[in-house]
Amino acid sequence: MRRTLTFLSLTILATLTISSQPAKVTAAELYGLQRGTVELKSGGPLAFGPSGILFIGDPKAAKIYAVNTEDEKTDGNSFDVANLGGKISSALDSDDVKIADMAVNPETGNAFLSITSGEKSGIIRVSPDGKVSPLNMDKIANSSVTLPNAPEDKVVQRGRRKSNPRSNSITDLAYTAGRILVAGLAAGEAPSSVREFDFPFTKSGNGFRVEIFHAAHGRSEDYAPIQTFVPFNIGGEPSLLAGYTCTPLVKIPIKKLASVDRVQGTTIAELGNRNRPLDMIVYNQHGKAFVLMANSARGVMKISTDNMENAKALTERVSNGGVAGQSYETIDSLNGVVQLDKLNDTHALVVIQAENGPMTLKSVQLP
Repeated sequence: MRRTLTFLSLTILATLTISSQPAKVTAAELYGLQRGTVELKSGGPLAFGPSGILFIGDPKAAKIYAVNTEDEKTDGNSFDVANLGGKISSALDSDDVKIADMAVNPETGNAFLSITSGEKSGIIRVSPDGKVSPLNMDKIANSSVTLPNAPEDKVVQRGRRKSNPRSNSITDLAYTAGRILVAGLAAGEAPSSVREFDFPFTKSGNGFRVEIFHAAHGRSEDYAPIQTFVPFNIGGEPSLLAGYTCTPLVKIPIKKLASVDRVQGTTIAELGNRNRPLDMIVYNQHGKAFVLMANSARGVMKISTDNMENAKALTERVSNGGVAGQSYETIDSLNGVVQLDKLNDTHALVVIQAENGPMTLKSVQLP
């Protein structure tokens, strides 16, 4: 009888102990995400933040979404997915698929692609084993913030060219130190901007206009958006390293963004005209930091960061497609890369588009 009472007492004590422990807080609860439907109007930039939260830029809607993908790690840590476009088309039952961006979940190693298929946009998950599956956006934990000063959604003429500035309201984004940094165009004069949003989303930032010296053009400009950027400590100072079309490489101290409404970037390299930067990552190798940048017409560049904090600003025109400033080398083995993200400390994940051929998603050793 005593043994029975003792066992019963221990059972009650264990139950009380377990029930008194606080329940584990989910990522969605921690960041104030609520379940609901996310309807993307366009495919745009992607970036991962804390606890595997995926940030999605929707340029047409001029919105940033934070979603909890509930992603889980799968077997394998290397990719070699042939005919990527065909597999996405099969998963969506659509032949018209365009990839806007790619991001690797650092917690699981799975890849997420922002895509547009016909009139619809969405997110595709690809695991190392080659499984391709759409992310269900119908009842997903999410929150969002709207750009407060996005360009009007209409075609306008600038000189001899027509374009819709809204399609460039969000050109790239990144999470750093509790903030989302968003590059793109804003409404009004000097439209090139960088915006800041606290996360969890608590307030909207009006944005900070960015002016640079465009060496290939030989003039200062404040109307072309940053195409891709990375947050990066330059000489111990938190900064953005940004790439523009035609191809100036610019450093922008982040601390300036909190105190002024206009920033003068420092152009530290001109990497050639008739080219658009596509993606950019930073990695360490043999005790040194390097930038790896994929381009539309000039291959993948491995850019040195040596003495970048003391690099002299380019202030003179660089003509005839020439280059100047920070040194780099072109990685010929990575020809055809159209999407790029860091997979781990030693490898990158790339989408390679063969000329007039299929796309391949594969992991490659960092050069």
